[in-house]
Amino acid sequence: MAYDFDLFVIGGGSAGVRCGRIAATHGARVGIAEERFWGGTCVNVGCVPKKIMVNAAEYGAWAEEAAGFGWQVEKKGFDLATLAAARDAEVARLNGIYGRLLTGAGCTIFEARASFIDAHTLDVGGRRVTAERIVIAVGGRATRPPIPGAELGMLSDDVFALKQVPRRLTVVGSGYIGLEFACIFRGLGAEVDLVYRADLPLRGFDQDIRAALKEALDAQGIRQHVGHNPARLDRQGDHLRLSLLGGEAIETDAVLFATGRAPNTEGLHLDAAGVDCTANGAIEVDEDHRTTAPNIWAIGDVTDRLNLTPMATAVGHALADTLFGNNPRKASYRNVPTAVFTSPPIGTVGMTEADAAAQGPVDIYLTRFTPMRHTISKREGRKTLMKLVVCQRTRRVLGAHMLGEDAGEIMQGIGIAVAAGLTKEDFDRTIGIHPTAAEEFVTLRTRTREAGVRAAAE
Repeated sequence: MAYDFDLFVIGGGSAGVRCGRIAATHGARVGIAEERFWGGTCVNVGCVPKKIMVNAAEYGAWAEEAAGFGWQVEKKGFDLATLAAARDAEVARLNGIYGRLLTGAGCTIFEARASFIDAHTLDVGGRRVTAERIVIAVGGRATRPPIPGAELGMLSDDVFALKQVPRRLTVVGSGYIGLEFACIFRGLGAEVDLVYRADLPLRGFDQDIRAALKEALDAQGIRQHVGHNPARLDRQGDHLRLSLLGGEAIETDAVLFATGRAPNTEGLHLDAAGVDCTANGAIEVDEDHRTTAPNIWAIGDVTDRLNLTPMATAVGHALADTLFGNNPRKASYRNVPTAVFTSPPIGTVGMTEADAAAQGPVDIYLTRFTPMRHTISKREGRKTLMKLVVCQRTRRVLGAHMLGEDAGEIMQGIGIAVAAGLTKEDFDRTIGIHPTAAEEFVTLRTRTREAGVRAAAE
């Protein structure tokens, strides 16, 4: 059978664009459909515009800290409209680049919704299109909690449509998104309440980092409601009232629900193509990202494996090389560096202490200090924490974790070392760059504690 395309990609986010573009450079006839915006969540309503807002939020604190360094800076207030115009212009620029990358590589783009008719046939904006291979890369979407009045609250996408900073904002959830926006809006001048059900924020991260972040949130005046779940949201005049299970209530001007995301598979008609989903709605894939239909693959957040933009991009590239580049390969999900742009930011790579200790004895090297800048600025609660998790048997550095200024920038380099399997002695023989915070990662000499001995003995 002659198909219209060798490859059709559903979804124009990071994963889909990279996969389609690379496949086209390998000579494949590629079609790609995107119904909303090129670049997906990350470029349009995620990483990029959010990081711009992180940058904006830092300037208020910098203005206040300048006096310690001899500068007389008058702080007159913040104008969201000015930031929004600059932010949205940058998003539009990047959005256009994604489209040009595809057309420049020879892809045929469709600004329309695609859904399955059968395993090789798609309805693309009312047009019937066939493809030998199909890749699903439709990403995820933010979800609201199942409580009365949830429609009165915002989701992360809605933040970028705000015309002014709420005087009082309540954020529900303590993952990446909730914590980053809590810090952003606190930095922009809002009173912020943070509601989460655990005893510490950032479930799944290293325990020392989580504890240090909780202290840092307190220090900047974010009110944390720990161990609470929302019960209902009501409008009362010109404000909102968020009731929590247990009886507590918060009076607020806006509520942001950051309680999770779901794979964006609704309306794809996956059953028509024989594509199965897992219990949580993610598309079921094997180690090669092949679905239950042999000619269909799924990549990125729609698989709910490791929902990070660079991971999605890497998987898309590897799949294109495998299918059309005569270079079968996989992108590794191990030792993936990541950052959380809270205030202060977090950078991490590799195993947490708890995960590593469950596999055997580990040595922990940890330091906490006030960075040089804040010994001068006198800003409260701006401590840096750095930590290495080292296997006692092999001396390999299994994990590195940091909370502090420039953590994301520093962790990119440390990520190379951890992914390469370097040992603590490799770190020790590396000369530090002085004076920097980063040098602490190569000058940690005294073991703080050991962990996992009992687990190994058992």
